[in-house]
Amino acid sequence: MTRSEQLRALSEEHSAHNYHPLPIVIAEADGAWVTDVDGNRYLDMLSAYSAVNFGHRNPRLTSAAKRQLDRVTLVSRAFDHDQFGSYVSELAELCGKDMVLPMNSGAEAVETALKTARKWGYEVKGVPAGKAEIVTFEGNFHGRTTTIVSFSTDSVARDSYGPYTPGFKVVPYGDVAALKDAMNANTVGVLVEPIQGEAGVVVPPGGFLTAVRDLCTEHNALMIADEIQSGLGRAGTTFACEIENVVPDLYLLGKALGGGIMPVSAVVANSDVLGVFKPGQHGSTFGGNPMACAIGREVIAMLKTGEFQERSRALGEHMHARLRKLPSDRVREVRGRGLWAGIELSGPARPVSERLMELGVLAKETHDTTIRLAPPLMISQEDLDWALDQFEIALKG
Repeated sequence: MTRSEQLRALSEEHSAHNYHPLPIVIAEADGAWVTDVDGNRYLDMLSAYSAVNFGHRNPRLTSAAKRQLDRVTLVSRAFDHDQFGSYVSELAELCGKDMVLPMNSGAEAVETALKTARKWGYEVKGVPAGKAEIVTFEGNFHGRTTTIVSFSTDSVARDSYGPYTPGFKVVPYGDVAALKDAMNANTVGVLVEPIQGEAGVVVPPGGFLTAVRDLCTEHNALMIADEIQSGLGRAGTTFACEIENVVPDLYLLGKALGGGIMPVSAVVANSDVLGVFKPGQHGSTFGGNPMACAIGREVIAMLKTGEFQERSRALGEHMHARLRKLPSDRVREVRGRGLWAGIELSGPARPVSERLMELGVLAKETHDTTIRLAPPLMISQEDLDWALDQFEIALKG
């Protein structure tokens, strides 16, 4: 039995089966490549669902983490620390807003946004107590907390977790007329992924985000953009909302904000929205900790150069041009923007993921028939082309 097989057996025996990983045990990683415990190398075309946008162990990010590790790692928000003020200021500037509420995981950022919208709705908009409504979309994935799965349309994520949290309306993604019909005087927010990631990298029809923005303005409701996967360079722009020059009321950020080193998330908005919170009304022991802020500040500095956004745009165009040439008898549709693609297959996707792994490329299926590709934004074109070559081979069986 190989070392990999031994460790996988331990995982199978002692870990809850809430994931169905490919049969690989990674021991080391560098840039766009990972190495398993048996010494086999693989090109990472998933990037931990966009958490590793800047590559594994990016030197700038690991250096920032090591410097902070030697100083102070946690004080909680009971005290200020010397990284916090600069972090929230720099992140607010990146988003064009003036206030940041730091959290840890993406789901925490979404939950924070839901609380923000309801509190704002009652205290600012004047919605009657207990009547606030938030509109979401079919195919959404915003996390797995009890409230979030209450408005999921994915039975795998939702079933057997009731009773479900009320106060949500779900309409078809991309359907402006349905959104308009769902909104009323009690609507406090519309929660939208500019591109739906877990659904299979689904890009909405042109003009949809603009319509969401306009309807939110018309109904005095908050446009809440979940940019946890789509943001920070993945779609070829800093934020996917920029595709239609749309500015939401709240940005939800995570994944890549932690540089692939630790969980870091944030809700970013203006003070007329986030200012509804007073001390003690919401918080997190680890949210905004010194390590998170030091890493986040370096991520922000790297994004300010525009290098990663441009790499994603240019290499993404190259990747999509190649994917569109795949045989139509095996590929039904190619979706995505930037270095992000959902390839809808004519049959099961899991065998293709497994074949790719055998060929030295790591990708993952979603919803049975879709393969997602999301390589680190620093990947070379040579490595990207090699991965796409292997994808063509894997499709042949």
